[in-house]
Amino acid sequence: MTSPADPPIGGGSSGQRRLKLLAVTACPTGIAHTYMAAEKLSQAAESLGVDMKVETQGSIGAENILSDNDVRSADGIIIAADKDVDRSRFAGKRVLSVGVSEGISHPERLIERVRSAPVHGGGGSEGGGSAESAEGGGGGRERSVAYKALMNGVSYMIPFVVVGGLLIAISLALGGDATSKGYVIPEGTFWAHVNAIGVIGFTLMVPILSGYIAYAIGDRPALVPGMIGGWIANTGELYDSKAGAGFIGAIVTGFLAGYLVQWIKKVKVPKFVQPIMPIIVIPIVATTALGLFFIYVIGKPISWVFEHLTSWLSGMTGTSAILLGAILGLMIAFDMGGPVNKTAFLFGTGLIATGNQTVMGMCAAAIPVMPLGQGLATLLRRKLYSEQERETGMASLFMGFFGISEGAIPFAAARPAQVIPANMLGGAVAGAVAGMASVQDAVPHGGPIVAVLGAVGGVPMFFVAIAIGAVVTALTTVTLVDLSQRKRRGTPPVDAPDVPEAALPEAGEEDEVLSGYLTRQTVKVRLDAGDKEAAIREMAALLATTGKVDDVEELVRTALRREAQGTTGLGEEIAIPHAKTDAVNSPVVGFARSPEGIEWGSLDGTKAKLIFMISVPEAAAGDEHLRILAMLSRKLMDTGFRERLEAAPDDVAVLDVLREVR
Repeated sequence: MTSPADPPIGGGSSGQRRLKLLAVTACPTGIAHTYMAAEKLSQAAESLGVDMKVETQGSIGAENILSDNDVRSADGIIIAADKDVDRSRFAGKRVLSVGVSEGISHPERLIERVRSAPVHGGGGSEGGGSAESAEGGGGGRERSVAYKALMNGVSYMIPFVVVGGLLIAISLALGGDATSKGYVIPEGTFWAHVNAIGVIGFTLMVPILSGYIAYAIGDRPALVPGMIGGWIANTGELYDSKAGAGFIGAIVTGFLAGYLVQWIKKVKVPKFVQPIMPIIVIPIVATTALGLFFIYVIGKPISWVFEHLTSWLSGMTGTSAILLGAILGLMIAFDMGGPVNKTAFLFGTGLIATGNQTVMGMCAAAIPVMPLGQGLATLLRRKLYSEQERETGMASLFMGFFGISEGAIPFAAARPAQVIPANMLGGAVAGAVAGMASVQDAVPHGGPIVAVLGAVGGVPMFFVAIAIGAVVTALTTVTLVDLSQRKRRGTPPVDAPDVPEAALPEAGEEDEVLSGYLTRQTVKVRLDAGDKEAAIREMAALLATTGKVDDVEELVRTALRREAQGTTGLGEEIAIPHAKTDAVNSPVVGFARSPEGIEWGSLDGTKAKLIFMISVPEAAAGDEHLRILAMLSRKLMDTGFRERLEAAPDDVAVLDVLREVR
């Protein structure tokens, strides 16, 4: 009996069933590589006498979706993708996983290799990649998986931070009373219930971060151990600590859970056990192992740090107020709710009862600096942040006013190397200024709200300390983020040339193709640039002549960041640099030719002679223009079409050729 994993080797020769293969193509942006790989695989299969159905997972969503019947009758599956693809539906089938560029450059080779590919055991996305996927993934693959996992966790965490933080802030403002124990809302009141709902949101924030980091690495089996691990990390009582490990502990448990699940998936088990592995065995084993490891191995050092930091601070009460304020500010800003933060906060809280309110005054000034500073940073340099981050920044400003430092956690989790040092610097400055001015706080809470409600002594300098600290944090953050981005792209700023409006050619319907996204105005028959970066700059300037580009520098920056993820040189002398960015106010496409060709890093070694640059605003993702771009990508696989495009004598002739894209 022939197993589904052992297909006949023949194509369409006599006496043998035609080989039936499936494929899935996907790239991070889902604009060009996805569809070109699909077209090349289909062409190669046809030439080899192989039946093939290809599912594309582009920005316009999944198309030509593989059904259960397709999978059941398939002899093998090729996954040509640079992002996670759910493999659980391919259990028991031969699965070959490679980068999307392999699907473009070597489709025939992939069709041969899939016949001897390993049988998939039924796991999920296998974020880290198997031995097969490593062959086609290219260098730096593991780093991108880790970064993508972190961003996945942050994106799911943000709604919990915003909802929980705002509900707590509103309930404290409208229903809280300043007492020696902090702001207390009378039990059983409406605002107490609102506050309780907000606390639930905040409580879930940390396990959500951990769980979805793990999910991005190990797929569904990693979700439970990731979330429970995050809850354990945030529950200090489980490992004899007065404070949990906070969001930093959640990041640690998220990655540990994800990679632990990945490792367990590689363990060979009997076939009768395989169906229950992802839903019973893996979650139970991973959750138990991770939980005990955190409690007995990681938790003990956290408890030790908490105790010794408290003792150390107690010995500093007689030292310089400026120095003590700076140290407390550093600690408050470091982990925002973690053990270091809690040590400083509880130290200040404990001294209120002894009559020493100045230490709590230092803490209270530092507490709002992180959310206020990060929110201010999103206003100072909006183009450094995504739309979601800018919206989070507004919520962070609001939470900062009410002394909720956790409002800055999404920024710190997404960019720890830039945000945490900036937070600490601003917190230290605020604490030092408050210490120098002998600011006092009579309640264990921080932020401008405590001054508004009359709990602060030395109100003017309290606000000065907060303002200076927030500005220092904001300026340091945008500087470090900007430096990081400049270092990554390695290019100077670019400006569009000034073109007199009267000099621009009029573009009528006859001068437009691709639904008007590409016009005679955005066609250049001969590109002057001699290298990739110069070509992107030149084409960005060309697109800017349409008036659809608001920020040429940001457009170039985004396009170069996309190149850093993987070349957009697709082979066959084609390159399609592309950018999703709000630097453009509407979709625009440019085309240029380079007679000598430009080195673009294409896997087939050819230089790019036909270059399309595609720019779309963030909000346009998924619209009609992406369907047209998909058709363009497929059409470029037609040799005759490319030859006509290369031979067109002028821009009018180029447009005539491009009208074939329908």
